[in-house]
Amino acid sequence: MKRKTLLAGLLGLLCLAALVATYDWYRNRYIRTVVFAGEELRLPLELAGPGPVRLVHFWDPACPCNVGNQQHLAELIERYASRGVTFHSVQKPGSRGLLPPSLAALRPLAAIPGSEALPASPSVAIWDRQGRLAYFGPYSEGAVCSASNSFVEPILEALLQDRPVRAAGTLARACFCDWQEKP
Repeated sequence: MKRKTLLAGLLGLLCLAALVATYDWYRNRYIRTVVFAGEELRLPLELAGPGPVRLVHFWDPACPCNVGNQQHLAELIERYASRGVTFHSVQKPGSRGLLPPSLAALRPLAAIPGSEALPASPSVAIWDRQGRLAYFGPYSEGAVCSASNSFVEPILEALLQDRPVRAAGTLARACFCDWQEKP
């Protein structure tokens, strides 16, 4: 009996060590500080100029960080599409993959001017009703994205109330993948 208890204890410790090592690897690989500067981002001609508030989601299908914000993005679409916000997406160039059905309302764009220099994904850019970039950066800080730690809802609320927002450059520590391939 003691032998089985000892074996079960060792197995439990081994599993715990594996979980800690996996979490440490994930944290070191994906949780990092990124500086977002969106001065170069422009809407494509067909979306530029006065119109609705426009949100563009930048994503990479191979990035595990995207999974963490998909539920939040679906909630944003559900909450704000009926209020006149249009939702678009730009997939990392050269990548393959599909968004889940819950994000079918995102209108895919091949690219937008300036997106080739993005620092990381997932990220979001929001343009106001006059077509000016109001926000560029992460959805939130931390390992997981939700409405409780989001930067996006306050920005959308302000823009829908015609209050000006200028936050085209931000700094955040969260789960990110590189947008540009490293040499």
